[in-house]
Amino acid sequence: MRQKLSIQEREQLLGPLLKENGWVLASGRDAITKNFSFADFNQAFAFMTAVALRAEKMDHHPEWFNVYNKVDITLSTHDCQGLSTRDIDLATFIDQAADTSN
Repeated sequence: MRQKLSIQEREQLLGPLLKENGWVLASGRDAITKNFSFADFNQAFAFMTAVALRAEKMDHHPEWFNVYNKVDITLSTHDCQGLSTRDIDLATFIDQAADTSN
């Protein structure tokens, strides 16, 4: 079973995602969320496909919502009912995929 991020891990690993990369803590739960916007549906779908393939390899799947060129993503580890290093790793990949897709 995955462990929730420790206080030190939250500062070192989660801090940069929140301060520099636009992720925010979700309201009412131990999760992070970010909204992405692309030029059109094709770019949004290509981004979602890249994320889906990585998530499947990691066996760690995001919660997401898509309308046309917008994708909203929430990450949390269900096994530990909160944030774990898996969320940090997937968020980092998601940011890289978004940069490639735009």
